[in-house]
Amino acid sequence: MNLKLQLKKTGLLQLIGNTPLIKIESLSTLTGRDIFMKCENFNPGGTIKDRPALGMVINAIAEGKLKPGMTIVEGTAGNTGIGLAMVGQALGFKTIIVLPKGQDPSKLRMLSLYGAQIVETDAVVYPDERHFFLVGKKIGTSSPDYWWANQFDNPANWQSHYENTAPEIWVQMKGEVDQLVCAAGSSGTIAGVARYMKQMSGNKTRVSLVDPTMSSLYSNFHHNTWDIKGEYTMAEGVGITRPSDNWSAAKPHVDDAFMMPDQALTSLAYYVREKEGIVSGMSSMLNLSGAFRTALKSPKGSRIVTFMCDGGDRATSKLYNPEFLKEKKIDPAVLKDEELLKYFGSL
Repeated sequence: MNLKLQLKKTGLLQLIGNTPLIKIESLSTLTGRDIFMKCENFNPGGTIKDRPALGMVINAIAEGKLKPGMTIVEGTAGNTGIGLAMVGQALGFKTIIVLPKGQDPSKLRMLSLYGAQIVETDAVVYPDERHFFLVGKKIGTSSPDYWWANQFDNPANWQSHYENTAPEIWVQMKGEVDQLVCAAGSSGTIAGVARYMKQMSGNKTRVSLVDPTMSSLYSNFHHNTWDIKGEYTMAEGVGITRPSDNWSAAKPHVDDAFMMPDQALTSLAYYVREKEGIVSGMSSMLNLSGAFRTALKSPKGSRIVTFMCDGGDRATSKLYNPEFLKEKKIDPAVLKDEELLKYFGSL
């Protein structure tokens, strides 16, 4: 189903998409490769998740699955809940958002502002029945008056990126994309954008997944298992420890996968803040860390694209909190150019 035919956006929803793309000058100069970020924090809900939220809702309405008076339900550890709450409120739907405890408090405040009913669960590993996904599914399928968005398995998620996000990038980059680097949670972004880039470039664009610790996508890509090899990660809304339909849609289009520790995304976050005034969220810095590592391993002059998924306002309790970093034994010191190159070159 072509979502473009259904995206008759009005009011606030007109602001979703058509986001700018910027070159990260400091890292591009340092590496001799051009590194770009698609600024999805310009969406009205502040994150890339506004796109699939709108796509899934509009698609569900078109298919008759979501009708006036029904309530949208979703389990999310990231920003999809905020996107759904915003879209839902704009279109007259109530929302119930299930998320694990420990998320940045700013997310809870935004959900409340958009009128969502918040259900917090214990932060447990799937398939524990208390896991946010399973609790969300239980609630979402418990009543005919509820529509369960199911971002992990809903194809309208990746289609929204295939039909909107990816074409925007292709035009902005004038069709010159050597590398796409992307983290994955629901896997909608990497599935949709990677598929489009492969088709448009004749399979020349190389796609890399950057995975945080406490995720199993790296393991699944390389070994077809769901083993967790890492430890705690501060990154929210990225990584997964179980199969999903959208990861299955993404995997055939991914060329490589590697893991990135919290120290790496922190070091790079403080570096670009000092060099360029860029303050962004944890998943954004995970993406940029992956793009920087990829640049160092790519031919000179390569053009690399990744995503600024969200803003730094949703990382103040962790990434930009000295007390939190000290507790987790993460060093926020700004590295010198040669130190940064040496560190990322070893990853």
